[in-house]
Amino acid sequence: MRAIAYYDYGGPDVLQVVDIPIPEPGAGQVRVAVRASAVNPADWKIRSGALSFGEPVFPQYPGGEIAGVVDALGPDVTEMAVGDEVLGWAVAAYAEYAISNAVARKPAELSWVDAASLPVSVSTAAKALAALKLQPGETLLINGAAGAVGSMGVQLAVADGVTVIGTASAANQDIVRELGATATTYGDGVADRVRALAPDGVDAVFDAAGHGVLPAAIELRGGTDRIVTIVDPAARELGVTFLTGGPRPVELLHQVAERVASGAFRLPGPARTFRLERAAAAQEESEKGRGPGKVVLTVS
Repeated sequence: MRAIAYYDYGGPDVLQVVDIPIPEPGAGQVRVAVRASAVNPADWKIRSGALSFGEPVFPQYPGGEIAGVVDALGPDVTEMAVGDEVLGWAVAAYAEYAISNAVARKPAELSWVDAASLPVSVSTAAKALAALKLQPGETLLINGAAGAVGSMGVQLAVADGVTVIGTASAANQDIVRELGATATTYGDGVADRVRALAPDGVDAVFDAAGHGVLPAAIELRGGTDRIVTIVDPAARELGVTFLTGGPRPVELLHQVAERVASGAFRLPGPARTFRLERAAAAQEESEKGRGPGKVVLTVS
């Protein structure tokens, strides 16, 4: 099968198409014939060497979320069948086939590209909201509310009865409002703008975008309590919680996919799609950070 691999850290040009054996699913796993695989910032951060998890072993096979058709079942898998259309988390997902132990059924109305855009956004947003221990009626500030993770955080929080103030660029204010949040811009003066929108203060802050918002978040909260970030490495020196990884909430993913398919939830914007063999261009596009939609590889 065709897959994307790299044999050393570097720029997008280190990514190459390779031919490797089709993997076999183990206990509790399914093999998925991939139709679409989303590109995430972690993918190119790991590829560049900026983000590492111990001593690297090459070749590396990037990608962590997929949508596709179940192609084979490992031992003891009973809740899925060959032919099921699914979305979920996987390893080595930039490939024609991928192995997963965490997939949800895909609604028929949901496109492959949109389905592949959901798993990481759902799990990351859900972990952040859980860490903040939000209650109905509280006010949450989400920095980067028009992005893939931030927009999912807005919708999950609003669905739970939380009032959300969301920051985004001037061009994306309407997107934030359509998601159900009160919109404002990030950048200089953000603390003052948020105070004007929430004179009683904010109960928690979720930084999904960076832009140096953590000092303003600490000012708004009067300390570092109930502030989390998934992007800003300054968190450690500031005493703010930096979230990585987390559980893979399959049932929540299924619920969100159903909500997106029905129109109750929405993606922040259309995905920018690239063929599998153009993975280098796709990662380069993701690294530029342009547009609210995700970057997705399509596989025939």
